[in-house]
Amino acid sequence: MEGQLMTWVVRLLIGAVGGNVVGALMKDKSLGLLGNTICGGLGGSGGAAILAALGVGGGMIGDIAGAGVGGCLLMAIVSLIKGR
Repeated sequence: MEGQLMTWVVRLLIGAVGGNVVGALMKDKSLGLLGNTICGGLGGSGGAAILAALGVGGGMIGDIAGAGVGGCLLMAIVSLIKGR
């Protein structure tokens, strides 16, 4: 149970960092600090969970990579849909 909780916390945090990195790199697409953080966290959780379910990557390194990419992708997609 504690291991699962730590995994989700890492996914949320790395995804939030990924969302804020995209917001900083694409200033015109940024959703603001809170928006980037929330969107990145959700994307990070989802991205890492999808990769884990597909059996791609594994362990903490796979979670970190999946969360970072998921956070970046969801943040970029949402900002493009929003039209900022």
